[in-house]
Amino acid sequence: MMDLQSTGISRTTVRTPDLEFTCLEAGSGPLALCLHGFPDSAVTWRHLLPALAGAGFHAVAPWMRGYAPTPVAPDGLYQTGVLGRDACRLHEALGGGNDAVIIGHDWGAAAAYVAANHDPERWRRVVTLAVPPAGALGEAFFRYRQIRRSSYMFIFQSPLAEMIVPAHDWEFIRGLWSDWSPGYGADADVAEVIAALSPDGHLQAALGYYRAQFQPELQSPDLADWQAAGGTAPTQPTLYLQGVDDGCMGVELVRGRDDILGEGSQMRLVDDTGHFLHLEAPDEVNELILEWVS
Repeated sequence: MMDLQSTGISRTTVRTPDLEFTCLEAGSGPLALCLHGFPDSAVTWRHLLPALAGAGFHAVAPWMRGYAPTPVAPDGLYQTGVLGRDACRLHEALGGGNDAVIIGHDWGAAAAYVAANHDPERWRRVVTLAVPPAGALGEAFFRYRQIRRSSYMFIFQSPLAEMIVPAHDWEFIRGLWSDWSPGYGADADVAEVIAALSPDGHLQAALGYYRAQFQPELQSPDLADWQAAGGTAPTQPTLYLQGVDDGCMGVELVRGRDDILGEGSQMRLVDDTGHFLHLEAPDEVNELILEWVS
């Protein structure tokens, strides 16, 4: 596993009313909460956390619910509404105040939209990567090219997914990274993902994010207002970043679609990067993020 201490990143735990999250953190100051997606881990933020700390932020990146060493959720919930609620409860536990910023990639982006919309007073600015607001998807999501890219989501609805994903030394996960960020050497990142998904129940938890998305019976009615909060772009100034070569979410979904973001927001397409653009071009992406949140 990666040794991050030399970069000024330490490991901590943060207790919320629902879970005790294991987190990476760096720096002090206003909270910058960084949320990862699938198939990933908190270590995905290893380049950004020190940069945020150097800019005067308390940068915190949790392993999301269900990703070890954060435990499997005892309530069994993995819908986007609960992910956004987790973000807000982490904000409260960390004493985030009203000058915090939230940064999310992939499922972390979906969680950020929920958190920013449901509790807008908590978050001064928003940054999302690789998954646009729901309004961007619409009809384009059902075009052939995007359906082909998204076929893994439908595989995950099957109970066979628990056998398919870890088979042949997690070949499925390695293939997703290769397809989504062509040319990026992901071995170290995949090792972190395998560590997060290997303990009993954790792969099923990660698949639960996708199952809750397509199976409403897996969503709690008590979270209806949180769930609904993810349906629109945040009202806060939001920076959306997308890799031009993203093999998961095609750039054609968002190119020229500045209308999907709220007033005072901005979209930036990053050339020569794929889905994990913050790892492929960390200097460029860090600069864009720091300029936005500072």
